[in-house]
Amino acid sequence: MRKRVKGSPLGRKSNTRDALYFSLMRGLIKNGAIVTTRQKAKALIPRVDRLMRYVAENSIAARRRVLSKVRNDRGLAEELFARKALTKSRKSGFTKLEALPSRRGDNARMVSLSWVEEDTSEQNKENENIPTEGK
Repeated sequence: MRKRVKGSPLGRKSNTRDALYFSLMRGLIKNGAIVTTRQKAKALIPRVDRLMRYVAENSIAARRRVLSKVRNDRGLAEELFARKALTKSRKSGFTKLEALPSRRGDNARMVSLSWVEEDTSEQNKENENIPTEGK
């Protein structure tokens, strides 16, 4: 009988999967970008978005939530709060995926997961004000 199994287990038990998510999240926060498989990146994005929503709140409770998610690594939490400029105009979509060539050994789909640095909506507004030829 089919039970309503939710989520993407990634072939791991819960404690190992949580350690994987933390490791990927730490790499993304410290380095600004990571190269991983497409499934792992897509499973990580909602967790990063949730952390950035806590950063946007910027309350004491939100800071404590972030600290608990990054396993009390204060340096990591401060790096995350340093990216507060991303949260001004966004509710989600703090990261972007860029496709890379497949991995050679097992042909796994690889992607680069990185932060969205610029607000594209402001750039589009600036581009609308520029007159174009032929109109």
